[in-house]
Amino acid sequence: MVGAELTQHNRDPDAVLRHDRIGMTDIVKRTTRRASELNNAEYFAGLARVERLVSWLQPQKVLFVGLAGWRIVVDKGAKAGFQDRTLGGRPVYVMPSTSGLNAHAQLPDLIEHLQAATLG
Repeated sequence: MVGAELTQHNRDPDAVLRHDRIGMTDIVKRTTRRASELNNAEYFAGLARVERLVSWLQPQKVLFVGLAGWRIVVDKGAKAGFQDRTLGGRPVYVMPSTSGLNAHAQLPDLIEHLQAATLG
């Protein structure tokens, strides 16, 4: 997020939340080496949990990192960018995964997505 100039608090999610009003969470609350290790039920349960959080906290927007996951739970044909589907009544921007395994998304592309999500 620092490269996208969204925050000066690199790797400090508490400071990012307190000072920049940017919150972060995971859709699926377990670590894996690859997204393919997750099952659809985990994605659906995670999306429901995040929607409850968004309904409660009412952020301006939601940034969903991981186009493949969004395609599993919401729209198989989704493309990166703002989506028709909202979460908790809030606009959703979906961007490609930031994983190093995602060779299609390079750092300049990811920064561009972060900036588009915040400006849009």
